[in-house]
Amino acid sequence: MGFLKKIFGERTLSAPVNLGVLKADMHSHFIPGIDDGAQTIDDSLALIAEMKALGYAKVITTPHIMGDTYKNGKHNILPGLELVRAAVNEKSIDIVVEASAEYYIDADLEDKIRARDMLPFSNNYILFEMPFVSEPPNLGSIIFELQLGGYKPVMAHVERYPFWFTNFNKIIDLRDKGVFIQMNITSLTGIYGLPTKKIAEKLIDEKMVDFLGSDCHHLGHIELIKKACHLPYLEKAIKNCELLNSKL
Repeated sequence: MGFLKKIFGERTLSAPVNLGVLKADMHSHFIPGIDDGAQTIDDSLALIAEMKALGYAKVITTPHIMGDTYKNGKHNILPGLELVRAAVNEKSIDIVVEASAEYYIDADLEDKIRARDMLPFSNNYILFEMPFVSEPPNLGSIIFELQLGGYKPVMAHVERYPFWFTNFNKIIDLRDKGVFIQMNITSLTGIYGLPTKKIAEKLIDEKMVDFLGSDCHHLGHIELIKKACHLPYLEKAIKNCELLNSKL
């Protein structure tokens, strides 16, 4: 375990965390060729096989829907899901594959919500993300429209937004207003920087994590998840937070 201590500079677990207790992952990018995740069906299969090996029984993959950059929707996500399912079945990988989306807050999102042109997962959850530069001025109205439409807003990788590094109360306020909090497992490794790691740990300390997500795009993320499985804070999250993954 010396190499892990050298990488992380902290105590590591003698046995890795078993991610099988989560049962489901609800943030990933496994549909090939439609965003910055898997680019081929072989990529998709390799990633999904690794998720199975990590202990997951289900993956809910969430392609980006983002303005002109990733003009995804039901028209290509649902056929892409069927393509992946068929390939997974052919390779006899024993895992459930479902699809939703990761919605970027942009000028078009409110119209999509009002038109109910959305792809929720499980019990009407909607995963959404923000720009990393600044809090969008329509954040409040997006959350309101989602809730008004009967959706349950889930904020993706809350720990990664630098404009909240010194304003943790903003995250508390959002959760108090009914926004569910998703944290990336990989954030605990420090891959996104020390401030992100610290916020991730604080979310766990305050028992404010509702969903743990892989946000897996490629095999490099799989390796980071494996490393995170040796970290006490991941064990703490699974033991102490009232995680909703297993109910999906």
